Order: sequence, then C-alpha cells, then structure tokens
Amino acid sequence: MKKLLTLAAATLLSACQSTTPAGEASLDGEVFYLQRIALPPSATLSVSLQDVSLADAPAIVLAEQNSPIKGQVPLPFHLSYDPAQVKSGHRYSVSARIEVNGELMFITTENHAVQLDGNDPQPLKIRVDAVR
Repeated sequence: MKKLLTLAAATLLSACQSTTPAGEASLDGEVFYLQRIALPPSATLSVSLQDVSLADAPAIVLAEQNSPIKGQVPLPFHLSYDPAQVKSGHRYSVSARIEVNGELMFITTENHAVQLDGNDPQPLKIRVDAVR
C-alpha cells in the first residue's frame, strides 16, 4: 500500500510539472529625451531587453517592443520575457531608439543595466540622445 501511494504521488507530481506553463515576467518603463522638440506622427519606438554578456558577440534579444508613438515623451513601454531565459552570471540591458520614416532620431548612449531578479526599479527610466 505504501509503495502504491508513493507511486501515485510521484505520478501526480510529474503530471503537474509537465502541464505548468512557463512563467512570464515583465519590465515596465518610459523612454524620454531632454530636447524640447515634438515627435512627428510617423515616429516609432523600439525598446529591447538584451543579454549583453559576451563583448565579442551580438547581444541576444530576450524581449522587444516596436510600436508607433502615440503622444509625446515620456513614452511608456512594456517588455514581457521568459524568466527561464535568464542565466545566472549574465549581464542584461535595456536599450531604446526612436525612428522617423526609418531614419534614426534618438538612441540610448548609456548602458541601462537590469538584474531581472525582481528588484529592478519600475518604471525604468531610459534616456535617449539625439543622433547628429
């Protein structure tokens, strides 16, 4: 009887683990710039969460938001990512850019590091600088 209960409990546990969907985490924030200019209606905002651990390799994108801009700065964003992709000892960063008709107007010029451990301040404040 004891073996039967143990087997039943093990089966139930494995069934629960296989049907549990992967969790989802998110970062919320806003992008801003210091110049006192309005964005045209054709402007688009791109924000991405990247693994920037390897200096000699392209960053790995964990989440990205690309959308037309509605309104003016500060511009809100929401990035949903799979926490299973977050690796211990890796470095993560959020970057943003604003384009108008495919031409880059603003971009992040500083590293906006995030820990992805639930302790990152939200909303994140991401400054972009004008491209000259």
